[in-house]
Order: sequence, then C-alpha cells, then structure tokens
Amino acid sequence: MKNVVIIGAQWGDEGKGKIVDLLSEKADIVVRFQGGHNAGHTLVVKENEFKLSLLPSGIIRDTTVSVIGNGVIIDPIHLIKEIAEIENKGIKITSEKLIISENCFLILPIHKFIDQLREKKQSSLKSKIGTTGRGIGPAYEDKIARRGIRIDDLKNKDIFFDKMKKNYEHHNIWISHSKIDIVDFENDAKNILKTFDVLKPFLKNSWNELNKYVEKKKNILFEGAQGTFLDIDFGTYPYVTSSNTVAGNASIGSGIGPSKIDYTIGITKAYTTRVGNGPFPTELDNEIGEKLAFKGKEFGTVTGRKRRCGWFDAVLIKQAVKISGISGLALTKLDVLDDFDEIKLCVAYEIDGIEISYLPVNELDQNRIKPIYFTLKGWKSKTLGTKEFSKLPSEAKIFIQKIKEFVECNIDIVSTGPERHDTIYLKEIFD
Repeated sequence: MKNVVIIGAQWGDEGKGKIVDLLSEKADIVVRFQGGHNAGHTLVVKENEFKLSLLPSGIIRDTTVSVIGNGVIIDPIHLIKEIAEIENKGIKITSEKLIISENCFLILPIHKFIDQLREKKQSSLKSKIGTTGRGIGPAYEDKIARRGIRIDDLKNKDIFFDKMKKNYEHHNIWISHSKIDIVDFENDAKNILKTFDVLKPFLKNSWNELNKYVEKKKNILFEGAQGTFLDIDFGTYPYVTSSNTVAGNASIGSGIGPSKIDYTIGITKAYTTRVGNGPFPTELDNEIGEKLAFKGKEFGTVTGRKRRCGWFDAVLIKQAVKISGISGLALTKLDVLDDFDEIKLCVAYEIDGIEISYLPVNELDQNRIKPIYFTLKGWKSKTLGTKEFSKLPSEAKIFIQKIKEFVECNIDIVSTGPERHDTIYLKEIFD
C-alpha cells in the first residue's frame, strides 16, 4: 500500500492530469480534495482527448474508483454535463466507479453572478483577480460564513428551499446596492433540485469509504487542483484561488489522516506559466515568451485564456518543496525547450540590490523582484517522445540535474510529450 499526493508546484496548469492518469494505472482510488470546476486537466489517450474539471483524472480507467472529496465545491449542473460528455466518449460512469462526498458544498447560480459582477466592477484590468467567473470564491465564502448549502441538503426539498432562500436574501442586499435587479431563487432552486436524481446514486460518506480502503491497504492517489502559489495562504495573495492547494489539504479535503500519506509529488513545467493577473518574477514579455506559449500550446483548459510564460523559477519550486514536503518532482513539457539556443533558470531574487532566496509575502515586494539567472546551453535536438533518460541530449540531462540541485529535490518523472507513453520514469512511485 502507498498513498500518494499530487500537487502543482507553480501556478497551476503544470500537467497534473497526465501524471495522475499515469499513476492511476497502479492506484486503486483517485481522490480530488479541493477546488471546483475552475480546475482543468487534459488527458490525451491515443486519438482521444478528455477535458476534466470536477471528475478525478482516474475516471477514464475502468478499474479505478474516483472520489470527489469533501474539500471540493460542486456546481451540480456542470457536473452532470461533464459526466455526460465523458460518457459520450465511451467511458461508463457508475456508482461503483464514482463516489461524491455527501458534505461537498454547492456552487449556486448566484455565486457565479456575484463572481462575474465583482470582476466587472474592478476599475482596471490589472486590479482584477482574474477569476474564472464560475462562482468558486463566493461559494467558499458562504462555506466559511456558515450559510453554505451542501449536496446532502438536497435530500429534503423544504430544508433545501429554506436554506437557499436565506442565502439569496443575504446576497441580494449587496446586489441591490449595486443598482442591479435582485436574483430570484425559486427557478434556480428548482433547477438544482433536478440534478439530485442524477447525482444521488454517487453520494456516499466519502471519508468513511476512504478509510475502509486504507484498512484494506489499497493504493490511493490524491489529486490536487491549481498550484502551490495559488494557495489562499501561501500564494501570491490576493491573486490566488479560494482554497488551500498545498499537500496538507489532502487530508482535510478527504478525511484521511496525515499520517496515512506516504509520498508527495510536485508537478512543475520545465518553464513557468501563469493565467490571469498577479506577480510573476520570471515572466518573459517578449519573443521568447511568445515562443514558449506557441510551442507549449499555452491556453487554459477551462477558460481558453492565453497563459503568461517565463523561465523556470527554482526559487518558487524550492519553496513549494518545503511547504508541501514534496518527496519528488515530475518535470513536464521538457520537449517545449527543444529549439532554444540557451535556457535560463532563476536561482535567486534581488530586491534593491539585496539577494533573497524566497518569495516575499508583500505584494509590492513581489512586483519589485529581479530574477537572478543561471544560463545553460540549449540542446537544439528532439526530446519529444523520449522514454529513457540515457537517450536524452547531454544538455537536457544537465538541465534536469541543475534543477535537482537548485530546488534540492529529486526528479522522479520527466514528461516529454502529451501522450501517456511520452514519459521517463526515474522512480516507480507505487513500488
């Protein structure tokens, strides 16, 4: 038995979906433990491409049980659509294959309305948080404020309607002050209630089910969403998501004790990307950044927004390793760097002439950072599809070794393309 957590070590979009899919071959259960349908994981299996937002990446494997844990917030209307889309591609989803936690909180239509309205009210493009507009933040706010609605509340129509009415009355106070018509709850409540018949077979006491799997010594894979530096506590606040994305939340968002976690994998690209606003020390607002975006096909799975691109930031990754206790890294998209004459690694920061080795908390300081680079010679040859470390160009091997040295963490997996088989294993995670 081994229980493994996978998290993003950057700002999300690191390629977690592919790595989870690979490891789920030896995992009995895959668990999503935080976030909502603002996350997006793309899996490429032969000629088929699967885009997942709420469903765990293990859902496309016949023998794997997928669990949406209590830390996830659910838009039930979106979830039904996502299930239908996956089933239309030949993946049958049954109650034996999918478990949804009874105490997941719901994203209501009013949450999406508020989310989008807030972004519109921001005075400038740079002041916008850059949310997906899917209601994630407002839904988490209601959860913490103890006015949220859980999927289990749908079991009783009267209780559900009463809670939803009170929730909408609360939010309509702010909406009315914005000189916008208030949102009527009844139609929204009826539409959400309709989803219960579809989702009911999947609802279980997930923490109890997961602990049974632990007792049976099953391999469990915990799948994080977004990335370390979008974490509500440790990220580039306020340009963050509304949940904890670090490895420690795998226990809280699933109901498995932290002593049951055996290994943590951090996913990082061979360069750095970010969607939306916020500090980005190694961002390349030039032809090199454009080249990275073009070759890496850097567009968000959920939003379609173009990602900002920059050189690999070893300072960030080293910090992520420490915060989450990362055991080993999976390095993705190495092949994107195949055509570069030289490649840079950010190994330290400078602020006002003073060198520092960590990302400061203060937003003003984050925006004043000057990266200090270590320059490497590019390999100028093809790595796409390489499956053995020994067959990589010597310069690519040096690049990987230098990352290992600067971030003080082993590299367990190297991804050399989008397909499952485009992978180099330097360590067998479940063995």
